Amino acid sequence: MNKNILLGVTGGIAIYKVVDVVSRLKKLDYNIKIIMTDSACEFVSPMTFETIGKCDVKNKMFHNNSHKVVEHIELAKWADLFLIAPASANTMAKINYGIADDLLSSTALAYTKPIMFCVSMNTNMLNNPATQKNIEDLKQKKHLIVDSNSGMLACNTKGNGRLKEPWEIVEEVEKYFCEKDLQGKKILITAGATVERIDPVRYITNDSSGKMGYSIAKKAFMRGADVTIISGKTTAENPYGIENIKVESAIEMKEKIESYIGDFDCLIMAAAVSDFKVKNRKDLKIKKQDGINSLELEENPDILKSLNKKDNQIFIGFAAETNNLLENAKKKLDKKNLDFIVLNDVSKKDIGFNSEYNKVTVISKDNILEIGKDTKLNIADKILDLIK
Repeated sequence: MNKNILLGVTGGIAIYKVVDVVSRLKKLDYNIKIIMTDSACEFVSPMTFETIGKCDVKNKMFHNNSHKVVEHIELAKWADLFLIAPASANTMAKINYGIADDLLSSTALAYTKPIMFCVSMNTNMLNNPATQKNIEDLKQKKHLIVDSNSGMLACNTKGNGRLKEPWEIVEEVEKYFCEKDLQGKKILITAGATVERIDPVRYITNDSSGKMGYSIAKKAFMRGADVTIISGKTTAENPYGIENIKVESAIEMKEKIESYIGDFDCLIMAAAVSDFKVKNRKDLKIKKQDGINSLELEENPDILKSLNKKDNQIFIGFAAETNNLLENAKKKLDKKNLDFIVLNDVSKKDIGFNSEYNKVTVISKDNILEIGKDTKLNIADKILDLIK
């Protein structure tokens, strides 16, 4: 059943971002209703939100059919989440002190669950002790504060107070609705392709985009896990709210994993790590006239095989194969001392590398689980179900 989001829109120049938020939420099939304050209507017309959101936009406490329903009570009952974006200093102050002088603040007073405030205002207004106290009070009352970003503001100054980007706000909404069944778990995830330099401008790599690893990280974070990513070269967008440690070569990735793994409950090795590196890497660019007759390669260390796995840790590896799929994956499962290995058939053009979709087989010592073609985000959830 689709969730109901009540969006409260207050006055502020950042309101233009919220139009995009509504568009993104609609694409995710959320049911939306919108309340706009009078000042919000000065920046963007209600018709804009009605058109983008395909929904009713409310503004007044009293209107022609006010005798039929008590609007602010019905809206409060309907909403699974009350999201206020942008959340102005004035609106947060009113809600903190229980002032109910318009439809938005009256609905907030009647709402019995946490309200999500996406903060947006001038830096000086944000730093004012009165605003800071209101924010802390709202947190104490179990409301959710989505802190602002730092950047260029409408007043031509740089500082805190810039509304989160639309995709970041949507990520916060999605996280809110996710079951927190991985709460308390620490998960280390690798993603992307490692790079082995030939000289300062040339390198050997592979086609991994990092999308599968980042999808697992995003879903683990939403499900409440403490997530850290170690990533090589990627084309995917960095997952919101997650520490992402960038590395280049297989050796760098190995060193980072070794320095972190002791503190984690689970390692998910989704990165496509180069099996070989250039033996005699050049410090200066190789000139065309000098030529390259051949490249001498040497094997990179096997990262998973080299790790000292604790008894209570879960290790999940990935196997990108083009032939003898199950046979090769099972060998890697045993050789690398893994709990699970996720088999990818990378010979297919419509799944795997650089695709939003995948089709995998999850293999353990006593079971084989086929996961049919699906989005990488949905497959990520099924992989994470193994460790919850």
